Amino acid sequence: MRIINAEFTIVSVPYTHTENSSQVNRDGVTDVIVKLSTDNGLTGWGESCSGANVESILETLNAFTPIITNRDPWNREALWHDCYAGGIWRFRESSFNFAWAGIDMALWDLCGKECGQPLYRLLGGLRRRTVNYFCYLSYGDDLDRLTEECKAGVAAGYTVFYRKVGVDIDRETEAMARIREIIGPQCKIRIDANEAWTVAEAVRYLDRLDRWDIDFAEQPVTADPRANMRELKNKTRVPLAANEGLWRSADTWQVIKERTCDVLCFSPYWVGTLGNFHRLAHVAALEGLDVCKHTHGELGIAAAAAHQVLLTLPRIVAGNQQTASMMADDILSQPLPLAQHPDWGVPPGVGLGIEVDQDKLQRYHQHYQKHGQYLPYDPGNMGAEEPA
Repeated sequence: MRIINAEFTIVSVPYTHTENSSQVNRDGVTDVIVKLSTDNGLTGWGESCSGANVESILETLNAFTPIITNRDPWNREALWHDCYAGGIWRFRESSFNFAWAGIDMALWDLCGKECGQPLYRLLGGLRRRTVNYFCYLSYGDDLDRLTEECKAGVAAGYTVFYRKVGVDIDRETEAMARIREIIGPQCKIRIDANEAWTVAEAVRYLDRLDRWDIDFAEQPVTADPRANMRELKNKTRVPLAANEGLWRSADTWQVIKERTCDVLCFSPYWVGTLGNFHRLAHVAALEGLDVCKHTHGELGIAAAAAHQVLLTLPRIVAGNQQTASMMADDILSQPLPLAQHPDWGVPPGVGLGIEVDQDKLQRYHQHYQKHGQYLPYDPGNMGAEEPA
């Protein structure tokens, strides 16, 4: 089996509502869909994360094409090395990882299809038969809307509720009380400050919010230097998750070694490959840490690929991250179970276990051509040093 063609298609798929926080303001997902074709007639699908600029990821993928063409998809580690080291992409590692993650998914998909096996079997087999995902609550000042979202989440069976913080602690305190009131004492509340606080602020604010029993707080302080998280971990009783700062495999390894958190919240995008995600998750388990699958906002291909890995890992949390329930649509022939339910079982099929709807692929490529990228930020919120 040899790769004979690589096609890359940018798509933009809208959310049902805006995703916002102290860092993010986004109305949908823009990613690059990867399609690898082989000389034996197989097609492998992947999804590359856009980050701040999708065109740069597309050009990164184009740079990989001559290196991977006419190569054996089973030799994915050699292909990674040739593109990363031989292609001199080690100097732009984050862009490389965001782009290569899509190639890597497509390689795994091809290998699974050639041998007639799902990805989870190629990674060592099942450690569980279902993975639980969170309810992503929107951020805002409308407590009535928050109440309705919590009620809908409870009715749908969610047991973990996630909300952004780090903008207005007084309003966030009020929201926390409302969430706990609606979801009851048994469900978990998880917060994410996206590095918004100083260490001193985080100590005070976490103590204030933990009145409603925080499951864990994701990246309350800046990740660089790691001493920030290490100091906070020594000063708070609230469990901490590292997220920002896990930009590369080496960064993730250092966080694991230094035990600056209780939970690693990362994804294949950050460390470049499903294999790296799998290996580092096993190392984290040896150190007594849990893993929470992170999402940048993703479509069905990336969600399915990460789910296959989660089924094989020794230690994962309840309430892994997802945006499928926020998507107005997807590019898959069949919607993901996550679009309606918090629990996702063992998927049927081989490879990644998904099929791409070619009509939807073209529809949302045209949507991108017309509307552009769903940027992860709002330029209108910048320039705060100037008066309105």
